Amino acid sequence: MAKHLIPTLVFTLAAVTAGLAHADVPVKTSGDMLVTTAGMTLYTFDNDVAGSGKSMCNGPCATAWPPVLAQAGDAPEGAMTIITRDDGSRQWAYKGKPIYRYKSDVNPGDATGDNFKNLWHVIKP
Repeated sequence: MAKHLIPTLVFTLAAVTAGLAHADVPVKTSGDMLVTTAGMTLYTFDNDVAGSGKSMCNGPCATAWPPVLAQAGDAPEGAMTIITRDDGSRQWAYKGKPIYRYKSDVNPGDATGDNFKNLWHVIKP
């Protein structure tokens, strides 16, 4: 291998492995709300206890309120942590509370689930 190719190869491998080290947290702030990177509003559920590591929204509840799932390479960062759901999947949590989307929110910025049954609330960081 030519000597001039070695630095390029080392740099390329370093860049690839750095990208694998941890994935980006799939949320951002939009206005005064926490949203997915696609702009969909995120919610917490009052029946979830912060810091318990457990989601109380399973089965039909999780169909209406899809959990924001963490992927295999994702790692906690700042106020964002990861819990393990009853089915073994991993879910993102904000300040210890699992986070969800609402199936009736169709467009980015929709917040139709805010204060639903006084149990669901838009996350306002």
